[in-house]
Amino acid sequence: MSRTKVVAIPVLGKHAVNAYLLLGRRPVIVDAGTPGSGALIRDAVARHGVDPADIALIVITHGHIDHFGSAAELARLTGAPVAGHAADVQTFRSGRAREPYLPTGPMGRLMDRNPKLHATAEPFEPEVLVCGETSLHDFGIDGRIMPTPGHTAGSISVLTDGGDLVAGDLVANSFMGLIPGRPANPPFHDDPQQNLASLREMLALKPTRLYVGHGTPLDPRRVATWASAEQRRLDARAAAGRLRVRTPGTAAPQDRGR
Repeated sequence: MSRTKVVAIPVLGKHAVNAYLLLGRRPVIVDAGTPGSGALIRDAVARHGVDPADIALIVITHGHIDHFGSAAELARLTGAPVAGHAADVQTFRSGRAREPYLPTGPMGRLMDRNPKLHATAEPFEPEVLVCGETSLHDFGIDGRIMPTPGHTAGSISVLTDGGDLVAGDLVANSFMGLIPGRPANPPFHDDPQQNLASLREMLALKPTRLYVGHGTPLDPRRVATWASAEQRRLDARAAAGRLRVRTPGTAAPQDRGR
């Protein structure tokens, strides 16, 4: 078994928004960036010596517009099917993320003012509907799709058999990647405690590196240290009744705690 190679494809800035190319027996793309990024991703794939027509699958990690925004366009350009989780399928079908966004801190509150986050992308219907752990063997990758809910209800990650975790927005680099190597929350989470539980479940599988949607790859040991501190912070906020979460199946946020 040859190790799957993970190649970052910057979609916005140096690493502010990333898609990824997985190189195994067949190539797979993870995430499709913002609307209008399809040709950029296709051309980047070609520069890495891959015929875009050979792409076996496009995996969308979750229903935020900076990750699924060009899924329909990229599917047309490559002819590849798209995979996404059933819990986010209404977002994919409508082209709109569930709102309101729930900021994790000042960066999220600032970004929430950006009208591009509230735009509508071209809708699409996932041909591969993920409901649980899903092998990628038939698509040429020695690895599996892992449900990692919390950032959104349908968030997923890809774990290769070589130990690389393409983690979507389970975790990010500080300030949307401006401080590389420092773990932080992405700007938004639907349920921060559930997301952190998913992150810790993935860390328990001993990944060798985390490839994230915003920033450069992260060291799992550093992420684990950050996760322990984040757990204490979330527990304190929940105890004070100051932790906002989105109830599954509804758009309305609620406070978790007393």
